[in-house]
Parts: sequence; structure tokens; C-alpha cells
Amino acid sequence: MNRLLSNFVNFALILCIGLGLGGCVSTRLAVASSSPWQEVELNTDANPLDIGFADEKHGFLIGTNRLIRETTDGGQSWKERSLDIPTEENFRLISIDFYGDEGWIVGQPGLVLHSQDAGQNWTRLSLGNNLPGEPYLIQTLGTDSAELATTAGAVYLTNNGGQSWEGKINEASGGIRDMRRGIDGNYVSVSSLGNFYATLEPGQAAWEPHQRASSKRVQTMGFKPDGSLWMLSRGAEIRLLADIDGEEESWGKPIIPIVNGYNYLDLAWDHQGTIWAAGGNGTLLFSKDGGDSWQTDPVGDVQPSNLIRILFDVSPQQEKNTGFVLGERGTLLRWVG
Repeated sequence: MNRLLSNFVNFALILCIGLGLGGCVSTRLAVASSSPWQEVELNTDANPLDIGFADEKHGFLIGTNRLIRETTDGGQSWKERSLDIPTEENFRLISIDFYGDEGWIVGQPGLVLHSQDAGQNWTRLSLGNNLPGEPYLIQTLGTDSAELATTAGAVYLTNNGGQSWEGKINEASGGIRDMRRGIDGNYVSVSSLGNFYATLEPGQAAWEPHQRASSKRVQTMGFKPDGSLWMLSRGAEIRLLADIDGEEESWGKPIIPIVNGYNYLDLAWDHQGTIWAAGGNGTLLFSKDGGDSWQTDPVGDVQPSNLIRILFDVSPQQEKNTGFVLGERGTLLRWVG
């Protein structure tokens, strides 16, 4: 009897300590009663990686295993679309961007495609043999003009439809695991090991490295609506930069909405200022109060897939009421409000 009582006391003590150390971290959040997301069938096992729209209705979805789909109804349905690229190469189409009829797609290995007619026709361009790294991110700047960033941190500019590229940043920053570009032309990248991040502002001649906010390795980073940074780290940790200047000391305290064994893979703000976090095993959370409290989205919660990307306002020509969540194995959620 004494032994049983002792075991019970020890268990209660461990439970109390665990609850005390957990603070406001919850292993289970309330599931919202409704969702602004609708599941869309893609009929593919490939992973969608990016979406770009030429106008409010017409757009393209790209991804692994040469995945490309086209929509003419704002993303409610998608049809297969072929590209004139070698069938023997298993291209990973990773970034797409439009500005009106002007469109670009980049992929790996060494793929750059250009369209001047809203994607009806695509022309493959040569990048030469001296490009540091692989194409990773493309931004359409205007007619025949685009900015290309690579996995080595090099940044190139073309003003003649890709016939030639001028190196804006030729000094590679090393391998990256993720890179984002802000609407003002700023870049942020995460090193391949997640042990530091780097920023690049317009006019700078080289990337500026920064220490991570904690000992935990960084998963990915991006820009908040005000232009300041957010950071996702291992251990399902969210951090928001407290001011727009980007000083390391100004990172806020870690936000850990839920502990379920899965890391967060992307963060985004919707049109009403709600924060959305996506991650492993259908993790899709949202906060309407700046990260103080969180709920689970019921549509995301039932997805048997890792949710890897959240996109809002995928074209500057669209009204601010569009959004998509991209997940592995052909998972796609569309914003319906």
C-alpha cells in the first residue's frame, strides 16, 4: 500500500511540474466552428509549391514532378497543362510570378520560362553555365523585366526578357533552405543548416548575416504586413520582430501555440490581420489577437498531409480576397472567406 501511495504521489508531482513548466503552451487547441478554407481536388501525388495569377480568374499552380495546373475560375478548379520541356528530366517547378500578361517560372535543375501572353505560351531561356546555385525565386518587375534569386544567394536582373542577366549580388551567401522577397524588394534567407539567417536590402552589395533568435534552428522566415520579420524555429516556435529596423535584440518572446510533435512550415497574415500558421500532419492554426490565443482550423485539421505554404494575394491585379494553402501529395485549400 505504501508503495502504491508513493507511486501515486510521484506521478502527481511529475504532472504538476509538467503543467508548471508548460506555461501557456497547450497540447490541444479548440477547433473553430467554421473555416474560411475549402479543399480543392488536384488529382496528383506531386507537391504544389507556388501559385501565380495573371488576372483575377486566370492562374497557374506549379510544383514537384513537373506539376503545372491552370485555372480560369479563380482556383475553384484546375486542369492539366503541358510545358515544352524535356520529358527525360524530372523538373521541380518552384516559383512563378505574373504582372499582367508578363509571367515567369523558375525550376530545378536550371529552368527559366518566360511568357508575354499570360501563360498561353512559354519560352525556355538559357542561364549559361556560371550561375551560382539553382534558380529558386522569381519576381516580375515589368515588361521583359524580372529579378531572379538562386539557392546560393545570388541575385540577377534582366530588362530584356531574359536574353541577358546582370548580377546584382554575385557573392553567394552559401546554401539556403528558404528565401523570401518582400514587396519593397528586401530579401531574407535562412542558411541550409538553419543556424543563421541573412538579409538583403535594395542597394546593398552583399548579404548581411544575423544570429538566430534562440538556440533552436530556424525553419523559415518571411515578412509581416508592416515589412518586419517573422521566424519559425524547431520546436514549433514562432517569433515576431518587434520593430521594422530588424535588430536582433528586438525579437519578441517565443510563441508556442501547440505542442504536437510537428514543426510549423509557414506563416501568413490574411486580409483582416489574422495570423495563420501551417505545419506537419494537417496543422493549420490561426490567431485573431496577434498571437496571444489560437484555434485550430477544422478543414486543415483533417488533411492527411504536411501543409507547407500559405499564400494570400497571389497577384497584384487581384482584389485582396484570395488565398491558398499548399500541402504535400496534391493537397490544396482555397480561401472562400
